[in-house]
Amino acid sequence: MGFFGLFGSAEDKRKEEVRTGARAPDRSERKQCWEARDNFYRCLDRHDVIDATAGDGKKVAEKQCAAENKAFEHNCASAWVAYFKRYRVADYQKKKTLERLEKEGANQMAIEGPGSKAV
Repeated sequence: MGFFGLFGSAEDKRKEEVRTGARAPDRSERKQCWEARDNFYRCLDRHDVIDATAGDGKKVAEKQCAAENKAFEHNCASAWVAYFKRYRVADYQKKKTLERLEKEGANQMAIEGPGSKAV
């Protein structure tokens, strides 16, 4: 067993701490996470999967994007993985809602509030 107990090296220990949220990722770790996320998203896009957490989308993602998902989960904090997977679904739903409203002839409104400029 390595000097750090269950971990083979200080780097492995740090990666595990980042994954569990015990330590904040540094710039290079964030970059690795975003690259792994983008690779996972590209795989999901190739297989027309929006929600990789439920239903048929989960089954397809597990079968077709297992390697990309493993890298994603390995390179990102678990809370980030959950957030990014939920965000993908919410962002898709938002875009579809805006498209539907546009087709229905909805008018875009300027929203003003503290700290915002009039559009």
